[in-house]
Amino acid sequence: MNQPTFERQPTKGSRGWILAAALITAGVIIGFVVASDLNWTPTGHAVPDAPSVPMARPVATAPQPILPGGGGQTFVEIAKAVKPAVVNIYATKSGRGDGPHAMPFDDPFFRRFFGDEFFRRFEQPRERKERGLGSGVIVDPNGLIITNNHVVGKAEDIRVTLSDKREFKAKLIGTDPKSDIAVVQIDATGLPVVPWADSDKLEVGEFVLAIGNPFGLTQTVTMGIVSALGRSAGIAEYEDFIQTDAAINPGNSGGPLVNVRGELVGINTAIYSQSGGNMGIGFAVPSNMARSIMQQLVQTGRVVRGWLGVSIQDLTPELASQFGIPDTKGVLVSDVVDDSPAQKAGFERGDVIVEYDGKPMDSPTHLRNAVAQTPVGKKVTIKIIRDKKPKTIELTIAEQPKSMSQSGDEGESDGATPSGVLSGIDVRELNDELASRYGLKSGERGVIVVRVRPGSVAEELGVREGDIILEVNRQAVTSVKSYEKIVSKLPKDQAVLLLLKRQGRTIYLTLRP
Repeated sequence: MNQPTFERQPTKGSRGWILAAALITAGVIIGFVVASDLNWTPTGHAVPDAPSVPMARPVATAPQPILPGGGGQTFVEIAKAVKPAVVNIYATKSGRGDGPHAMPFDDPFFRRFFGDEFFRRFEQPRERKERGLGSGVIVDPNGLIITNNHVVGKAEDIRVTLSDKREFKAKLIGTDPKSDIAVVQIDATGLPVVPWADSDKLEVGEFVLAIGNPFGLTQTVTMGIVSALGRSAGIAEYEDFIQTDAAINPGNSGGPLVNVRGELVGINTAIYSQSGGNMGIGFAVPSNMARSIMQQLVQTGRVVRGWLGVSIQDLTPELASQFGIPDTKGVLVSDVVDDSPAQKAGFERGDVIVEYDGKPMDSPTHLRNAVAQTPVGKKVTIKIIRDKKPKTIELTIAEQPKSMSQSGDEGESDGATPSGVLSGIDVRELNDELASRYGLKSGERGVIVVRVRPGSVAEELGVREGDIILEVNRQAVTSVKSYEKIVSKLPKDQAVLLLLKRQGRTIYLTLRP
């Protein structure tokens, strides 16, 4: 008897499990497909296509970044090219002490007890040697080296050590304290040099390298950018400094500041520091100024500077308003020197110089440097504004007189930026007694300030006791009576323009209520 066969049919529960397994499997497959399309790894991080994945390289052989405008050079290549031309300079000077220090117990009793030898240990020698350390840069293969005056000036012995450790005795060719540049030479030929750059083309933001011997650590290279141009820091008489944040420290003085092409753009000179170390503000003499001075020192042993013959000052917004100038671009003439090129050409007090020899002038420092670097005998064209009208003057630059004061060839006035009133000023007729009291020339006459009230706006803004008032609002002041007559007609809320004579020089001050 045939037995019926039975086939087991899936139950409702088993059918659910089979369906779930199928869905999971499909999901996994779809997931791998999507992941492969999106270049995802199982950890969920994107990876580049296989052909673009670079092979790992040792850190030491990693390529350096190519510098913009550097002709394909890197910092490494620039440093290798420049360092051989950077030297150490050791300068020895004689110093004279003040004699032995006074000893608190230096009497016969204590000398007898301790002996003369004991006290001799505390005596300061009258003669001592001072040794300074600085840097320099070779600019001629025949051993010509440029550095700072404060490194080698008045030195009795100068030693130069090259990058290959050879040492030479150097000869001082010449120094220029007014710009802090000096030139020395060693007896060697075929030396590596750093080529000159045109510093006038330098721009803020450019990369620069400073190379030197800070703290005696030879051949040190630091990097930064040009932070500012045309800086004046009160270090030298003629300043047009490049400011940089490349680390400059004691011992860097005289070393090169180079651009991304390995060219010399400046001579490192000074730092701004409250600690003696680098604070991110260093100053370098521009290469164009340094090169011009070096050439004169080599050729003649001295520096000849051009001379215009005017006292000048900043054109502040207040002064610009008084003279009818639309902006502060220009340099105000506060005085004209007798028998100078400026006087002969017709310059007047109150002229505003806006252009010199084809270049716009925006500060007294800029003008002073431009005039100083003009060859003696050159005819220049100067554009000015006089009485609110433009005017052009031509003149021939003369040589700066040897008797020129420390303030420089074009006497830059030191007036503050003023605003205020005349009520805080007391004046008197200038006589011999007052002239003697204030150190003025005997026989000088005029109206002198004998008191500036404490706390007054006039005191705050630069009027000083001993100032001689020459003009008020462009009107000449010849006596106290004329001064009072002019002042009495001034509205209380009106700005006042003063022309003052101070220590032999004249300056303008604007006093605003």
